[in-house]
Amino acid sequence: MLDAVSELVDGFQPAYGVPVLLGLALAFLFPSSKAFVRPEDKRAYRVIQVFTLVGAIVGAKLAVLFGDLGWPMTPLESARQIVFSGRSITGGLIGGFLTAEALKPLLRYPLPPNDRFATVLPFSVAIGRVGCVLAGCCRGTPFDGAWAVVDADGVARHPAPVYEMLFSLAVGVVFVVLLRKGLLRGRLFAVYLMTYGAFRFLVEIVRDTPDVAWGLSGYQLLALSMLPLGLFGLLRRLPPLPEAEPLPTTPALEAP
Repeated sequence: MLDAVSELVDGFQPAYGVPVLLGLALAFLFPSSKAFVRPEDKRAYRVIQVFTLVGAIVGAKLAVLFGDLGWPMTPLESARQIVFSGRSITGGLIGGFLTAEALKPLLRYPLPPNDRFATVLPFSVAIGRVGCVLAGCCRGTPFDGAWAVVDADGVARHPAPVYEMLFSLAVGVVFVVLLRKGLLRGRLFAVYLMTYGAFRFLVEIVRDTPDVAWGLSGYQLLALSMLPLGLFGLLRRLPPLPEAEPLPTTPALEAP
């Protein structure tokens, strides 16, 4: 047991771990619940937030096992692969979304998703990707363009984490504008789920990840699943259509 703990400590990479922890802190410690009016809603939101974090962590781990190691199609060699493999933003978003949606009816939570949290989330992802850049993980495919980065093996590659960082910052800025104008209330996270899914599917083309099925990587398959999930969240919280006004009645013509 002590050896395993020691190995975990020795394997911690500050260049990667510190930005990731800062990103998580921004997402989950940002005061996104101050707008609640009823105390019971705020308490329920805190419970949902804690379990959403757990669901996101589990989803992030399962996505890496699927996307990087081909599990469950390919059996794992040892439990060490579970502990010492990375985490995936794609799986974290899916796991967090499914957990939150399952808990809300159980806790009788009546409010829509928190737009303030959804607005902070892209900036959190961007900060986490700084760790990927510094640690040299999430590598792109070989590329000799002007903006290529050279990895530890001396291979010039697409700066895939930088692409995602720029995408997340752009989405975050757009969400700040939408939040301030009160647009897409309760639907920003669903929009982010769909836009990130579409982006991740495309950026996987220039990421060095193995194909799992049908010529697609595991992360591309997960990204595709984000589109209907996001659409579900979007359609579920569309504002109700205004009731149509009754047409004026025409008095009946009297017989001459």
